[in-house]
Amino acid sequence: MDNKVNLRSEDFIGKLKARDGESIAFVVRKYTNQLYRASLGLGFQSTSARELVQSVWATFFDVIPNFRGQAHIRTFIFGILYNKAKELRRDESRLDAPDSIEPILDARFDSDGKWITPPIDPEKFLLASETMELIQKCLDSLPLTQRMAFCLKEIDGERSPEICNILSVTVTNLGVLLFRAKNRLRECIEGKAKVG
Repeated sequence: MDNKVNLRSEDFIGKLKARDGESIAFVVRKYTNQLYRASLGLGFQSTSARELVQSVWATFFDVIPNFRGQAHIRTFIFGILYNKAKELRRDESRLDAPDSIEPILDARFDSDGKWITPPIDPEKFLLASETMELIQKCLDSLPLTQRMAFCLKEIDGERSPEICNILSVTVTNLGVLLFRAKNRLRECIEGKAKVG
């Protein structure tokens, strides 16, 4: 299918609603990476982010016949992501099992126990990882709606009208969410930097 497809055309939406395989495959190819990056931006680990994206596509396939075409298809898909992210957060909070170290070791060492890719300079790594960890902790501490608004706007570069559709908020409310998210992030980062 051609990349110049008009995703808002009645013809294309009709094909999606009829579950046309080629049209569905086109949308999946077009948005899977964006959904994955957005999931990571929401603080999900790689495995959970992939599961979240799969869940979004499964739901999309189930509910696409109900799509009315009033919003852009991307907005519809990210609305599903937002709802699935809330569900996954609830599920993950119930399961506090520690992560296994095995996959990490397998990714870092070969079968002889030698580094696959040697580590970077310890001081640079420590500084970079502490900074990223600090930012991620502060981002994770935001309420989900503020985090989603911040990630969609600042990380994914989404436009305000699409974010409003995804989050089902007004432009004014989005402004408040972003303002609060940025203030909380700034206060959190400054507070943690002073402690460190």
